[in-house]
Amino acid sequence: MTLDYRWLYDTVRARFESDAALEAFLPQALTPQALKDQGDDRYLSAMTRRVFHAGVQHTMVDAKWPEFEKAFAGFAPEALAQLGPEQIEAHMKNDRIIRDRAKIKSIPENARFILDIRQERGTGFGAFLADWPDTDTIGLWRLLARRGTRLGGRSAAGFLRLAGKDTFLLTSDVVARLKAAGVIDREPTSQRDQQAVQDAFNTLQQDSGRPLCQLSALMSLSINPTF
Repeated sequence: MTLDYRWLYDTVRARFESDAALEAFLPQALTPQALKDQGDDRYLSAMTRRVFHAGVQHTMVDAKWPEFEKAFAGFAPEALAQLGPEQIEAHMKNDRIIRDRAKIKSIPENARFILDIRQERGTGFGAFLADWPDTDTIGLWRLLARRGTRLGGRSAAGFLRLAGKDTFLLTSDVVARLKAAGVIDREPTSQRDQQAVQDAFNTLQQDSGRPLCQLSALMSLSINPTF
């Protein structure tokens, strides 16, 4: 069985009462201009939120996020790049946030990563993301994993989704659909399998004109109607 967009859409559409209901359910990515207009503090906030999501209930992190915003002064990269051991220890005494020392230590490191990209590119981090081609999403994942801190595995895609950059997600349901279609035969951890996944998404995007996040959701819904 090939991964045909028309089949994918029709399979999922049958589970909704109307076209409008399906469209309302599908995620949306920010436009390139909206990504550029968003401040670098929002990207550091999204990176940190994704780091804290890893291994815990996302709802617990999200409920505490306003306190994180207060504790870390809105996540301005210039200030947080200077976060030192004494300040980290002070945050470890703040019971209004999740006190995970290793994850807190990622904040100044990712702040410096954002500032490095800004210096290298001469633009904000949002412009860097906006200009990265969707056809090489896995390349962006690899860069984030290599140069960011605690952004490997699924965290790169999770960060991009939080930040509004279009990306697909390799959830268990998406992987199951890709396996059923013969695109891959195992969890796509190798560069070869990841490129096969990227090629499949590129073809679906060309056939449908839809963003990657919606194609990813359609794949998931085709396996698990409750998503």
